[in-house]
Amino acid sequence: MMAEPQLAPLPTGVLDMLRQASTSTLATQLYRRGFRQPTLIGVRPLSRVADGFAGEAFTMRFIPAREDVNPPDPYRSGNTLQWDAIEAVPPGQVIVVDSRGDASAASGGDMLMTRAWKRGAAGFVTDGGLRDGHVLSQLPFPTYARDVSITTRAAFHHVADLQVPIGCAGVAVYPGDVLVGDRDGVVVIPRALAAEIAEPAREQERLEAYLHTRIQAGEPLWGVYPPSEETRAQYKAWQEASSDATSTSGHRGDV
Repeated sequence: MMAEPQLAPLPTGVLDMLRQASTSTLATQLYRRGFRQPTLIGVRPLSRVADGFAGEAFTMRFIPAREDVNPPDPYRSGNTLQWDAIEAVPPGQVIVVDSRGDASAASGGDMLMTRAWKRGAAGFVTDGGLRDGHVLSQLPFPTYARDVSITTRAAFHHVADLQVPIGCAGVAVYPGDVLVGDRDGVVVIPRALAAEIAEPAREQERLEAYLHTRIQAGEPLWGVYPPSEETRAQYKAWQEASSDATSTSGHRGDV
């Protein structure tokens, strides 16, 4: 395991703003900056009661298990990195596992996910499998995986490293990168861009909510989506009118 990366704290409020944006919006913001594929393809949410997460990456890397290193009793092999990760992940960070896209065996299950939840982790993401899908579906803790697997991890996976650069579902993830998950999936944001895209992503959400009302009202796509300069001007006027109405309503409430 490499030395813990020394990273400057993210600016206050960045994670909260990113949490307010959809993964689609965040992927679009990254696309505008040249990042074509930041999405963990094939990784889906298992919890039906957790809406999503935003957190810094705490990484774990698997390699294929080998019989002389991984005996039938995995708990006596001396390889405790999986447990170390659960007990070491700082509150608010998300554990991200490079399972090589192999769901033949689970990357964890009920006990580990529950412990991670109780320790304050933001979530658990793997491009492999997770066990106990029926339990995880009702756990108020964001878990994401390629599939549900009932096979124990040690049958196919050896935990090789923590807090090193990994690949998860074909996307590079460095310790401290920001991951955001929602009902659609998970997007990886390079740490250096997290603060840069947070406010534009929130503004994109507001703009598209306005555009949606116009499309839903029956207007054609042309000039509305993507918005023309005229439509953007109408959006600004709508924003100002809404702000004035809110201010007036609030003032009257104080009288």
